[in-house]
Amino acid sequence: MGNSVSSAQFLIDSRLRDAARGNPHALFDLGVCYQTGTSGCAVDLIEAHKWFNLAMVAGVSQAQDARTEVAEDMTAREISTAQAAARAWLASTRARAA
Repeated sequence: MGNSVSSAQFLIDSRLRDAARGNPHALFDLGVCYQTGTSGCAVDLIEAHKWFNLAMVAGVSQAQDARTEVAEDMTAREISTAQAAARAWLASTRARAA
């Protein structure tokens, strides 16, 4: 069982690295993981919204619909938290790139 957890964590870590390098599809994949609880992620709609928002900004067309779908199950405060997290992530990746 530990092996499937480590491989799931590897997948998430790999997607996070790709996302930090500017891969828009990695951003979308992370949103799906947190929306559905796949790849070892717990379902976390705030995280899902954050990643879909980032994917949308990066030009992934299906991210807008996915973000809208997730937002339907969230409170205004949760959406605000997700948006702040997306802005913070963008700021941190820009700072690393500079």
